[in-house]
Amino acid sequence: MNLHELRAPEGARKEPRRVGRGTGSGRGKTSGRGQKGQRARSQGFRLGFEGGQMPLAQRLPKLGGFKNRFKQVYAVVNLTKLNHFQDGAAVDPDQMYEAGLARRGVPIKLLGTGKLRRKLTITAHAASESARTAVEARGGTVTVIEAAEGGGDVGARRASPADEEEPAEA
Repeated sequence: MNLHELRAPEGARKEPRRVGRGTGSGRGKTSGRGQKGQRARSQGFRLGFEGGQMPLAQRLPKLGGFKNRFKQVYAVVNLTKLNHFQDGAAVDPDQMYEAGLARRGVPIKLLGTGKLRRKLTITAHAASESARTAVEARGGTVTVIEAAEGGGDVGARRASPADEEEPAEA
């Protein structure tokens, strides 16, 4: 037996249905599509069409927007919460964790909401300008330390032109 002698088995290949070849063919005129209506038209309907019902692709909720992978998340500590400490105390992140003001391992940002009634020396990972001025008005100080992970000098205070020293010329 050679390749040119190969034949498909009986019934393996069906003749395609020939439509639209006159009324005598049995599939003339409407070509098996019935009368009028959407399925009788040549365009048919688009992929995902559900007969006028809201399609599944539109019913399902869409995905959320952008999520910044590098966002620095802080535990917020307001000035009011710092009244918990003794007057003249030096408060660092470890003491704030122990006092339950923040979860351990999360960098702390000091915000100026509320009223501070103590003179404190505060060390935090970031501080707002209003918090810094309120602490300094009470005679305390705020020191910003670098966060353990992530964004470099987060919350660091910008140096003003007056703070910068001019290099000495040789």
